[in-house]
Amino acid sequence: MQTNLVQHFANTPEGQEAEEILRACVHCGFCTATCPTYQELNDERDGPRGRIYLMKMFLEGGEVTEKTREHLDRCLTCRSCETTCPSGVKYGRLVDISRGLIDKELPRKPREKWLRWALTRLLPDRRLFGLMLRVGQAFRPVLPEKLRTKVPPRRQASPWPASSHSRVVLALAGCVQPSAAPNTNAAAARVLDKLGITMVEAPEAGCCGAVNYHLSEHERGLEQMRRNIDAWWPAIEAGAEAIIMTASGCGAMVQDYGHLLRDDPVYANKARKVSELCTDLGAFLLKEDLEPLKASAQAGKVAFHCPCTLQHAMKQNGVVEQVLTKAGIDLAATKDKHLCCGSAGTYSITQPEMSQKLLDNKLKALTVDNPVRIVTANIGCQLHLESKADVPVNHWIELLDR
Repeated sequence: MQTNLVQHFANTPEGQEAEEILRACVHCGFCTATCPTYQELNDERDGPRGRIYLMKMFLEGGEVTEKTREHLDRCLTCRSCETTCPSGVKYGRLVDISRGLIDKELPRKPREKWLRWALTRLLPDRRLFGLMLRVGQAFRPVLPEKLRTKVPPRRQASPWPASSHSRVVLALAGCVQPSAAPNTNAAAARVLDKLGITMVEAPEAGCCGAVNYHLSEHERGLEQMRRNIDAWWPAIEAGAEAIIMTASGCGAMVQDYGHLLRDDPVYANKARKVSELCTDLGAFLLKEDLEPLKASAQAGKVAFHCPCTLQHAMKQNGVVEQVLTKAGIDLAATKDKHLCCGSAGTYSITQPEMSQKLLDNKLKALTVDNPVRIVTANIGCQLHLESKADVPVNHWIELLDR
């Protein structure tokens, strides 16, 4: 694609990266076939190719309007288009760059500003989110049904293993997962313990930076990344062999630390090392002897939902399914595996109507084989699916922990 960026974008690192991405696009339109919002709305501006044209027009000095932003905001950033694209267009990066620049050029309406400010202050703060969640759970029985479904029931974590091993891996507690699904990392620690591996969390590590970065607060997101690197670095220097991700949304972000901090003179090398060590739990387990994890007979089939961040961003499509099959789990057949469930980080809050449509579609696709349970690999997907599912929804590692 031929480009002609205006000077004040062309002379910046972000503008140069955006131009490189734009030039890789060949207008083929294969991406529209796998775009969830295009499939729903059948509007070129709500598909990757149309959005690329909108971003190109903005970067070349064209007028940007609220309508332009509406089409970009409706993008889930699921990155299904990246998996489909024959030219390797890094669409997710282009959207992050363009949204950030547009928000500087065209201030948002007060209501949108307030909502996004609240999300970037509440969700990444583990303690504040935990407190608010406990309040919601306390009043859950008397909440209106529409709100009640969005508040997950209170869960308890089983004890972490007391033993320690020579093999050590790091894990990210994250921001939402410790309160909403505290058993996930505990289950992962117990499973790894059976394989002779100790999993540890660095208490100082917090939000991966995704919430802020994807809502255009780039510098705030980068600061969270630097904080996590500092928290992990002593363990990395001591020989931790991997940083295990039990939430693929966080994994997709952490694997990009090296790229996002590549120009930081203090953190560039450390960030690159962190990205190299970052691996999804499923990919890590697939390399291990899973015989000790063999499950006893399961009562019925289990449907696995592969999050977009796992299959399109981390490129781990089919990996967890292999682990579950090796462990003796009976997997149910599902449909439209490449399509997003509608969670997409904060999308279910900022774009509720489209999010609910995609959720309905995904639940139908996951239950065609009448599973007794749905499992997934990302806390956002887990909570979103759970809000409407007729069967229990868990993280897949809990199956192996049993």
